[in-house]
Amino acid sequence: MVAVPKSQQVNGLRIGHLIAQAPPEVWQHLSAGPGAKGERLYDRAAARLPAVTESGVDEPTWQRWVPARRGISRPDEIAYCLACAPLDATVADLVRVAGCRWKIEECFQSAKNECGLDQYEVRRHVGWYRHITLALLAHAFLAVMAVQERGKGVSRPTQPTSWTSHQPKSVVCRQLNPATVLHAATTC
Repeated sequence: MVAVPKSQQVNGLRIGHLIAQAPPEVWQHLSAGPGAKGERLYDRAAARLPAVTESGVDEPTWQRWVPARRGISRPDEIAYCLACAPLDATVADLVRVAGCRWKIEECFQSAKNECGLDQYEVRRHVGWYRHITLALLAHAFLAVMAVQERGKGVSRPTQPTSWTSHQPKSVVCRQLNPATVLHAATTC
């Protein structure tokens, strides 16, 4: 699923015009899941496009969709997407998948806060790639350790915690032991 502007062309029609032709009864109140301010409830509609046939396969296996979302209090503000889903997918399935975006955003925000995902100053792709890879690997390690701690019945939250050292960073980096860092993070 990818967000697109209302001017996006699909089969010779603009998406905004295609959704504007939808009758009022196709709009449904659907939630994309809980958010920071409660349920993400919007009016949603979707138009099916011709199915996609893969090369070498006679029967289509995927259905293309144009899902749209509008605010309940502001129905003139509509967001549009293009999606590709299995043939048996419903509008509710598309909404559920669209709601997964927020979990991904939360994960990136956590990686920025806890592992320095956004703290790079590189000039070349190789340096950037190494930094991003190590930051995401560190975030995955911390997430796995937090899940393992919860599995052991630890009642307090084991969110990774940021810490600062009074030693220069180059010295700290050479002296770090993953078990020590994990123990320090879980005992804070």
